[in-house]
Amino acid sequence: MLKNMFKKTYTIIDTKYKSQKKEEEPSIPQGLWRKCNKCGQPIYVEDVTNNFYVCPKCGGYFRVHAWRRIEMLMDEGSFEEWDADMEFSNPLDFPGYEKKVQAAKERTKLNEAIVTGKGRISGQETAFGVCDARFLMSSMGHIVGEKIARMVERATAGKLPVIIYACSGGARMQEGLVSLMQMAKTSAALKKHHDAGQLFISVLTDPTTGGVTASFAMLGDIILAEPNALIGFAGPRVIEQTIRQKLPEGFQRSEFLLAHGFVDKIVERKDQKEVLAQLLRLHRQDAGMDMSGESVTEPLMEGNAFSLEGQEKKGRRREKNGGKPSAATEGKTAWDTVQLSRAAGRPVATDYIEMIFDDFVELHGDRYFSDDGAIVGGIAAFCGRPVTVIGQQKGKNTKDNIRRNFGMPSPDGYRKALRLMKQAETFRRPIVCFVDTPGAFCGLEAEERGQGEAIARNLFEMASLTVPVLSVVIGEGGSGGALAMAVANEVWMLENAIYSILSPEGFASILWKDSKKAPNAAEVMKITATDLYEKGLIEQVIPEEEPASEDNLQVLAGIMQKKMKEFLIKYEAMAPDEIAGQRYQRFRNI
Repeated sequence: MLKNMFKKTYTIIDTKYKSQKKEEEPSIPQGLWRKCNKCGQPIYVEDVTNNFYVCPKCGGYFRVHAWRRIEMLMDEGSFEEWDADMEFSNPLDFPGYEKKVQAAKERTKLNEAIVTGKGRISGQETAFGVCDARFLMSSMGHIVGEKIARMVERATAGKLPVIIYACSGGARMQEGLVSLMQMAKTSAALKKHHDAGQLFISVLTDPTTGGVTASFAMLGDIILAEPNALIGFAGPRVIEQTIRQKLPEGFQRSEFLLAHGFVDKIVERKDQKEVLAQLLRLHRQDAGMDMSGESVTEPLMEGNAFSLEGQEKKGRRREKNGGKPSAATEGKTAWDTVQLSRAAGRPVATDYIEMIFDDFVELHGDRYFSDDGAIVGGIAAFCGRPVTVIGQQKGKNTKDNIRRNFGMPSPDGYRKALRLMKQAETFRRPIVCFVDTPGAFCGLEAEERGQGEAIARNLFEMASLTVPVLSVVIGEGGSGGALAMAVANEVWMLENAIYSILSPEGFASILWKDSKKAPNAAEVMKITATDLYEKGLIEQVIPEEEPASEDNLQVLAGIMQKKMKEFLIKYEAMAPDEIAGQRYQRFRNI
């Protein structure tokens, strides 16, 4: 009896406590909190919305509806939809297909799995298409293909760039071969757009798979991706079932594709509008050099006027004296110059790129196998003029040198460089190359992937480029590995740079069977800037009153900037065929 009385009293107290606790707890409106499907944590909906639909706890990306994406990227009120209503058809009379599509229309309030039209991004007009995964997983049926083809054709006729946000499970099974043919149709429309010299930016989001990956999504002149997006032709489940193996972590994700050379850049959602606007500005057809003398990088010379003036006078003396050694080079041996060209503190390609150019956007990958860290390249502005900039890149410390392979490019690096050069020709951009390599990488894997062919292909294709090409040797110019970036209208060298058939050590080993005779080899090889200028093998020497370093980087960049402007004014006054013809004669006369 006593036990029952205690039990009854406990029940009353417990009930009152629970009731009081419930009253004290804040009332949470339905829909205010959601569970993240990436990390499983509860997240505040408003926080997610304000964070561009990215989980604030784990950084996971949520899929974004088509109109939400337009709202995030397009200038307010600027978007005009094209082909909003297109009549449905069932090409295979597939059972239940019409009901499935109708249900998707009602659920999403969309006519199909893609919205197309035109609008402005930070004032830059562009054709724009965005896939919506809510509509049959944004699979590509004939209406999706038709909307893309019509958008691209209108953009080509109107000289507009095209941006497409891809998100798809692939071809639409209910339409069979008709769906498959959309891969060819969209690709053909984009080829005409490309041949007309118009820009296509493809943005890959989660997921981009199947026939969409194997067509328009991977044909961008520039391919961007959102972080950790699933991108691949065959889905991971299909691959695992086929090969009966567990796939590695991160396989087929954006980062995997970047490392393997298929994506130019991974861009976080919060930065996408800014990056797209920047790329559109750099591809404006009316962009041209500012001939007023005002330069986008003019501030870099402030406070260095006296030093810069002295360097320019020294450069003029050199030209007047036929490239004879200046006071700074008198008494210096060729081996001294070799040592200076390799000095640890010598500025590398990216140092000059940052100093001389504005708005540099680095682009990655060869579109075949890899992204080689020994080659950096992308698009930048010079005096308001878009240019393509490519450099052979050494590291600044041991870790960086390992990542950059000590500035020795692989075949993938040369193919990346050539891809960017061909892209520059499509958009009529001058090309500036910074040469700084001991030579092409000669490892086993380089030979397996065709090092010789990659270098030869660069020489072959660069010979006929119809845009101006300038190459500047800023450190070591080693053998064919350097020449693959120096088939140019003009080749310049910094005063303490070298350009040679191979390293002095290699030369001494081959001819004299003794690498210790490298200093003697350097002398007889005639590899210094002064030697090569006197022999007519290079056009200009950039003077170094003191050896190139961080301390005088601004001065050297200022001299280069002034001379580059003169170079562009000279060559952009020439017809495309004249530019290619001049380059041919330059090498023909050697």
